[in-house]
Amino acid sequence: MLEHGGGLLRAARETGIAPQQWLDLSTGINPNGWPVPAFPPDVWRRLPESGDGLMAAAAAYYGTEHLLAVSGSQAAIQLLPALRPAGRVGLVTPTYAEHGAAWRRAGHRLLELAPEAIDAAVDGLDVLLLVHPNNPTGQRYPLEQLRAWRERLARRGGWLVVDEAFMDATPLFSLAADCGDPGLVVLRSVGKFFGLAGIRLGFVAAWPALLQSMDECLGPWAVNGPARWAGALALADRDWQSPMRDELAAASRRLAALLTAAGLPPAGGTALFQWAPAPDAERRHAALKRQAVLARLFQEPSALRFGLPATEGEWARLERALATRP
Repeated sequence: MLEHGGGLLRAARETGIAPQQWLDLSTGINPNGWPVPAFPPDVWRRLPESGDGLMAAAAAYYGTEHLLAVSGSQAAIQLLPALRPAGRVGLVTPTYAEHGAAWRRAGHRLLELAPEAIDAAVDGLDVLLLVHPNNPTGQRYPLEQLRAWRERLARRGGWLVVDEAFMDATPLFSLAADCGDPGLVVLRSVGKFFGLAGIRLGFVAAWPALLQSMDECLGPWAVNGPARWAGALALADRDWQSPMRDELAAASRRLAALLTAAGLPPAGGTALFQWAPAPDAERRHAALKRQAVLARLFQEPSALRFGLPATEGEWARLERALATRP
């Protein structure tokens, strides 16, 4: 299994510090997520059904009806590589590691690219895979550039796959509304911005034939009933979404300033995390763990990624921990 953020129980076992004593900043999940109301009893007793309002809410939210609900975007990440012949797949590194692992397992050849090398490489690729904004660096690309790459790939039957798991806070940069024509696949997650990672709900936006193939592979009831019920309400809750975008942007700026003051200036990030390269990242990570503060450690390149604290008490605790010399 690949390394991910969120390994709180393992960190607790390693240090002997009880889980409830930790400040877990190792993921990019909104710590003040959408407030889920009490579930109606029928949600637990009935099999999931279409026509329950989820897809209508998703179409309005993402700006396209060309959607398939999946059990978290991870389900789509694992399935997509099996739906085309083995070929050359370009991806920027570092990035979310599950993408490369899934395409490699399916027999595809991976070509690691720097962002500035993409344009020259596109015509030699079968698939260009981008996390946008990138996790962990926050890298973004102009929409017109993405559309041009999609067109060049589609002419030869290629795909542009864009993972927009962290796009919800900056929806104007999304390509989801472009989906429907062959060659563009956009993945979306309800877990990050809405703070609902545990319900495992995501969406694929693509052209109808690909969505049908994926639907057939996943089979019936791919998304559980409680996830469908909560997801429909969250996606429709514009009164919560708009102010939350402003709150997250302000919190991310605050986090960047705090890390900079502590000698860890971020080199990139999103509204939900900041990424700070540092040659001594492993030592700093260990020092934070001794204080029951969990960040996400990256070995290559050496860096730390910090999610957002939830409360003023947590902000103060992070500031104190960063001030402690490793």
